[in-house]
Amino acid sequence: MPDALPSPYPPDDERLAAIEAYLTVQLLYVRAERAALARRRAIQERTAPPPPPPFRIQRSVDHSRSPVQVHLGTCKLAGRASTSASADVARRALAEQVRACAVCRPDTELGILDAG
Repeated sequence: MPDALPSPYPPDDERLAAIEAYLTVQLLYVRAERAALARRRAIQERTAPPPPPPFRIQRSVDHSRSPVQVHLGTCKLAGRASTSASADVARRALAEQVRACAVCRPDTELGILDAG
């Protein structure tokens, strides 16, 4: 039967105590770093902007505020006069002949084929 591998640690108590002290300090550093990462992650979660809505419906600026165009939620052309919309609301607006944005193409995203 082959001999057992020798212990990787020194045989005397003094050197073992030094190794233990070193590892204790390293463990404290690791725990402090993990706590700092958790704090940074919590701050990022609290201060991150909310995700954009899936779609936006641009409305006219006159008194009627009627729908003018449907955009993807990330489209920069939606402007301030737009409201958040779900996929169902955007699909219904497109079915009611509200134009789709020619840049972001929400109709393509929704799987609506142009009949004309």
